[in-house]
Amino acid sequence: MSAGTGVTHSELNASQNEQVHFLQIGVLPETIGLDPGYEQKNPSLNDRRNRLCLRASPDGHDGSVTVRQDIRIDASMLDNGHKVTHLLVPARKAYTQPASGTAEMNGHLLYAGDGAPITEEPFIVLAGMPEAEVLVFDIA
Repeated sequence: MSAGTGVTHSELNASQNEQVHFLQIGVLPETIGLDPGYEQKNPSLNDRRNRLCLRASPDGHDGSVTVRQDIRIDASMLDNGHKVTHLLVPARKAYTQPASGTAEMNGHLLYAGDGAPITEEPFIVLAGMPEAEVLVFDIA
């Protein structure tokens, strides 16, 4: 969602019996005063199981939602011991966060909710320990 020039929003749990689990992530747009926008896509678990699946990008390619900023957001559901690698172009930075479970990132354990900024690294290796849903933010 891009709030742009005046969208108001709120979140609520539609279930009366089950807990809700979600992450609200804010990314400042590259330009102020843009028109509001909304997209929602839900790739299957198989699309992100043990591999990185592009969820957001500046141009919406590969089925991702459009973010009006020079950022790519990938997601993966990692089974125990499975690894994914994300290559970083020189001068770009990254931020990783397990949304659930426990992951190892370049030899460091991360738990659900932890965040790890990455600078001056050529790549990120993530592994499920035993399993994790992880997000990778590739940032200019």
